[in-house]
Amino acid sequence: QVQLVESGGGLVQAGGSLRLSCAASGGTFSNYAMGWFRQAPGKEREFVAVIRWSVGFTGYADSVKGRFTISRDNAKNAVFLQINGLKPEDTAVYYCVARNPTYTGGYSDPQSYNYWGQGTQVTVSS
Repeated sequence: QVQLVESGGGLVQAGGSLRLSCAASGGTFSNYAMGWFRQAPGKEREFVAVIRWSVGFTGYADSVKGRFTISRDNAKNAVFLQINGLKPEDTAVYYCVARNPTYTGGYSDPQSYNYWGQGTQVTVSS
């Protein structure tokens, strides 16, 4: 079983930057699509970014495109999210996600992922 643990969240002023990390354990996941979701208080989970294993395909939500960058290091079983130009509306718990190759569905659908981390809090002050 793959387990995901996020880190790197914190409190930052608007316009600042953070780098979130996700460490995976319990197996190799080089063939897993991995990504990030976020959930603000009172809101549903929102897709943020995804990175596939095959050719390094990446995808982003329109709200973060140009500010967020997802990357992965399969040798270290790690995924990262570089966040620049933080806005107050980015405040949320950020979750690392993964899905094995048998899972189907859109990358922006939270139900298409079978592994979730516990989340790391990102708070952006205005």
